[in-house]
Amino acid sequence: MAKQAASKKNYIYPLVLTVLILYMAYVTLMNLFVDPQATVFLSRKIDLKRPMNLPIWLDVMHIHVGAACLAMLTGILNFSQTLLRIARKFHRVNGYLYVIAVFVVVLTSGYMAPYTTGGKINSVAFNLVSMVWFAMTIAAIVQIKRKNIIKHRKWMVRSYVFCFTNLFIHLISFILYEGAGLKYELSYTMGVYGAILLNFILAELVIRFVYRKIPNVAAQANRKEQ
Repeated sequence: MAKQAASKKNYIYPLVLTVLILYMAYVTLMNLFVDPQATVFLSRKIDLKRPMNLPIWLDVMHIHVGAACLAMLTGILNFSQTLLRIARKFHRVNGYLYVIAVFVVVLTSGYMAPYTTGGKINSVAFNLVSMVWFAMTIAAIVQIKRKNIIKHRKWMVRSYVFCFTNLFIHLISFILYEGAGLKYELSYTMGVYGAILLNFILAELVIRFVYRKIPNVAAQANRKEQ
């Protein structure tokens, strides 16, 4: 039974990585090739309080999407215990690349927030999320600088789940709009706040039930070096 459980766990990470790569490929394809002008998304933005410079907004949006995909990829790679064990320098460099990607996402999000669907109530939420996300990412760096690997892991889990904010927003809003028949603006607003709540809950569930059971490879490597 123990061997079967271990075997199942060995398939979890490659499966998650494969799903994420497919999702990133889909997002890239849709935003850069299928609908580079974001016509469907922009058609739902009504009653904007300020005029939008469309060419600049599109450029920022494309950078935002690219950085979000980079954060998602670099983040999942750094959760690989195998990579951490055999390539610790890569883990470190890749971690800083994740931080840079998060910073770019946060920066571009700050530009796009005033134009968000639903108005100020969602704009404020996006700005708060950006600040909290970046703060959690910095907290992860601070903890690894202090050699506190367990706390570093926890903060990285909390930071990484926010890579899925946009996915959760669109999933929730789609269900409420297409399934429940709510107005799109209301569905989107509920999606924004629902995604934020889901991020926090999901992170703590992963920390409590999944990630704490993973062997502390970094700590083991540190003991060997000593």
